[in-house]
Amino acid sequence: MKLLQTDTPAQAQAKLLEAFGAHPVQRELVPLASCTGRILAEDIRAGEDIPGFFRSTVDGYAVRAKDTAGAADSVPVFLKVAETVRIGHPAVTRLAPGQCAYVPTGGMLPAGADAVVMVEYCEMLTGDEIAAEAAVAVGENVVRPGEDVKAGEILLTKGTGIGPAQAGALAAAGVRSVPVFVPWKAAVISTGDELVQADDVPGPGQVRDINTWSLAAAVRQTGMELVTAVCIPDDRERFRDTVRRASEEADLVLTSGGSSQGVKDDTEQVLDEVSCGGVFTHGLALKPGKPTILALDRARGTLLIGLPGHPVAALTVFSLLAAPLWRTVTGQKAPHAVPARVTENIAAAPGKATCVPVRLAEHCSPDGICTYDAVPVFGKSGLITTMAGADGYLMMDVNEEGLHAGDLTLVHAFA
Repeated sequence: MKLLQTDTPAQAQAKLLEAFGAHPVQRELVPLASCTGRILAEDIRAGEDIPGFFRSTVDGYAVRAKDTAGAADSVPVFLKVAETVRIGHPAVTRLAPGQCAYVPTGGMLPAGADAVVMVEYCEMLTGDEIAAEAAVAVGENVVRPGEDVKAGEILLTKGTGIGPAQAGALAAAGVRSVPVFVPWKAAVISTGDELVQADDVPGPGQVRDINTWSLAAAVRQTGMELVTAVCIPDDRERFRDTVRRASEEADLVLTSGGSSQGVKDDTEQVLDEVSCGGVFTHGLALKPGKPTILALDRARGTLLIGLPGHPVAALTVFSLLAAPLWRTVTGQKAPHAVPARVTENIAAAPGKATCVPVRLAEHCSPDGICTYDAVPVFGKSGLITTMAGADGYLMMDVNEEGLHAGDLTLVHAFA
């Protein structure tokens, strides 16, 4: 029997980046209205100061701050109202000593004003005079020109995922066409004679197909475009034809099942055949996830990853290899890891990196300082509820013997 020649996860990541990292990620311009969820393909610089004028953050009276010195409830300062500024219109006066101007939230301050007294601290005495009952400092309740971002400064960096706040920043800068990466096209192929559709009733020896659905969801969540997701029986010719067709239309082909050393485990041979000898890894020093195959179809420019058939192992390898590769080539930051202390002893697998799903238990002190416990979610790699009940995972290196209760570790989010 052929033994698997394993790579550590770090070695596999390096091989992936060397083999596929130079694969160009296409770029395109999309309308601002369609950019949510996409990844910026270049830095965006502000073409102008944002905001472009002194504006009030409250409803109140624009003043010269020194004119309010000493103002209080019992000793108000009396100011003449020189102007009422309308929202969306320019202020037209220049404040002289002892003058003020009413300004709504977001309104423009008149020249000479350097602070705003909230309307709650002002009392109208006559049609053109107020009593200001609070002193303000220079800049109080005011946003200066360029305080958000100055002209020429980087507004958003390449690799930024565009969400609501980022879309708002682009709108503020007047960016209507957004340069983004074209998502990799990904295909998912699950194999197994024992698999039936999710809405079928399994017979004796059968189980519902999980990997097609979980891997398709992982592809979408990562930001790639799912072009096909199929489940087929263990038929070598059909599997080969399905992989070949997928390789012609996708940048990334994910197969699950058939990657171990059983009688019907043909994945390595099929991927090597389709990629014209492109298999460069067969086996990871990882638990779960040892029977993983990596191949590059150089002629078509397609990456082929043969994932284990067990659902937890398949999603674990996707999270450790495929998702980080996409983030790296598009300049995205790795997700933040949460420091946490393990709640019980956890043994590592000898000679393998060990991935353990965990739940996070939050503990907050009365002063608002929060810490986390990492509670292991033990279960076999064929049991999807193991991962469904987890908040993330911790990793133990190949050379680690394990973790003791109370040890500090990092909890990473699944892709």
